[in-house]
Amino acid sequence: MVMWRWAMVLAAAAMAPVCIEAAVASEQAPEAHRIGRFVFTRWDGPALPVFYALPQRIERDTPVVIVMHGVNRDADRYCDEWAGLARQHGFIAVCPQFDSANFPGALGYNTGYFTTADGTPRPRSQWSFAAIEPLFDDVRSRFGTKAARYTIYGHSAGAQFVHRYVLFTPEARIEQAIAANAGWYTMPDRTIGFPYGLGNTPVSEANLAAALGKPLTVLLGTADTDRADTDLRKTPEADAQGLHRFERGQTFYKRGQDAAMASRTSFGWALIEVPGIAHSNAGMAQAAATLVTGQ
Repeated sequence: MVMWRWAMVLAAAAMAPVCIEAAVASEQAPEAHRIGRFVFTRWDGPALPVFYALPQRIERDTPVVIVMHGVNRDADRYCDEWAGLARQHGFIAVCPQFDSANFPGALGYNTGYFTTADGTPRPRSQWSFAAIEPLFDDVRSRFGTKAARYTIYGHSAGAQFVHRYVLFTPEARIEQAIAANAGWYTMPDRTIGFPYGLGNTPVSEANLAAALGKPLTVLLGTADTDRADTDLRKTPEADAQGLHRFERGQTFYKRGQDAAMASRTSFGWALIEVPGIAHSNAGMAQAAATLVTGQ
């Protein structure tokens, strides 16, 4: 298990933007060119509004971070909270919006939409997961970066999307996946029925082994322990994972570790705790952004 303590890192990061802005002031692009919105249609699902934030300049190797919103479907707010980090750390942040009409509830968004409500399988190209890879290709051509892989980050329901994305699509071109403060998890266990496990899903033993080796970071705010949160799922299955998000994330990581050991496969996941942060995308994004560039 990897645990990083962020107090000194975040203090330094809070000071960094002043230095960066001063260094690039003469070459700064207009604000309207660095923050914006486009509509993504190059996939088999519905058109997706995508909000973006750009760094001061884009090079051939500028990283791409795909940011997955939470249950309120507020990709614009998430992008606002990542915009300063994109400038500070020099990456492109893109925030697709999965609206409730086209992607209803947890079924339609954060569990991947691989079946209909009655369990009928949906075409793989129309899963909510299926938007990410062609979106990355669109971003590369649209903004000029030649990055070969991307980071995908999600907070809350977005973190649910991210960890399941790793489990269901281990072939994706992920540089790293960061799941921050998910409310509940799909455990890496094919003997437990979906959505709390991988039973009755298309995820094979080989897929699971590949997913366990992926660079997935379980990012947990140590203060995300509010049992009374109305958005926290409190079913018996969810409570078996822990009584709050902080406990449930630890359980998910440990179950992954145990699964990798049992199958004698490599384990690429990490567990990182962010001291003092509760259920806040803005707070977790500060820690996540440093993982993108290692700064």
